[in-house]
Amino acid sequence: MRQDFQKLKLEMLACRLCKELPLGPSPIFQLEEHAKILIVGQAPGRLAHLKKRPFDDPSGNRLRDWLAIDRSTFYADPRIGIFPMGLCFPGTGSAGDNPPPKICATTWRNRVLQSLKNVELTLVLGAYAIAWHTPHLKGQSVTGAVKQSSTGRGDFFVLPHPSPRNNKWLKKNAWFEADVIPRIQKKVKQVLNGSARS
Repeated sequence: MRQDFQKLKLEMLACRLCKELPLGPSPIFQLEEHAKILIVGQAPGRLAHLKKRPFDDPSGNRLRDWLAIDRSTFYADPRIGIFPMGLCFPGTGSAGDNPPPKICATTWRNRVLQSLKNVELTLVLGAYAIAWHTPHLKGQSVTGAVKQSSTGRGDFFVLPHPSPRNNKWLKKNAWFEADVIPRIQKKVKQVLNGSARS
């Protein structure tokens, strides 16, 4: 199985389906077959694209603070997986980054998720990830989806995207960092300590 998963990862890294992307295709993700925490975002940002590493930008700094995980653990611990809806930087539009191309999820998503048998916690960031991973919340506002998942039941939390562009949302919804983030941090700690299912 491990050999099959490594082959799948190599296929994804070699993917060139979206040749029309402004900076070209450059798949960026962080996955091992035995990942226990799965972080699902929209797509790598421009800085992550340039650095060839997911969340290596201000969004990543905030996300790591939210999870109470240091930078070294975030990138080196194989139990932490990062698998965005789009594997490549989709380019920038008038209101932020463009949506991830649908062909990416259609091509890779089910194959990868079916291979990840040990995920105990999924962190869903933003509208595109919500629509795929939590279809019962599809059509709701991000705020509504965050509130409905705020207890962490079902081994997942919905989070707003940690981008600085969401500073206004975070200020308006102070309950998220005051009430929900401690629950997320507790769950992350339990998973990494091996006590989440005990």
